[in-house]
Amino acid sequence: MIAHSEWKHDSIFEGVAENGNTVLFDADPAHTQGPSPMEAVLMALCGCTSVDVVSILKKKRQPLSGLRVSAVAEQAETSPRVFTKIKLTYAVSGRLSRKAVEDAVALSKNTYCSVSKMLEKAAAIEYEIVFVDREPEP
Repeated sequence: MIAHSEWKHDSIFEGVAENGNTVLFDADPAHTQGPSPMEAVLMALCGCTSVDVVSILKKKRQPLSGLRVSAVAEQAETSPRVFTKIKLTYAVSGRLSRKAVEDAVALSKNTYCSVSKMLEKAAAIEYEIVFVDREPEP
């Protein structure tokens, strides 16, 4: 995997992956033109675990109709301002088995999500599961 970042102007930087995909990073405190690099890392964590959970629940033939993963992170007070604690909230919809969802989230966190495995070296990661539209199936 190869990537680079190029300063565009002011506090704007463009990240480029080897396949040409790009993302704008905005290092200005207002972040009006894109996420900060740390926000992008947090978004990558949400995306990575979302991909895992959807894939696992599909393999378990669970009728998932919606998933939103939200993250709240705390950072160190001084530089480098690494994440020290992250709480993930998985909001799921569908006629789902509680056990299937719990297993999918645990497998993502403990086995499959490479972003989570990297971040947990610096930050405690905890999670909760919220069943949005109904009580889960037994």
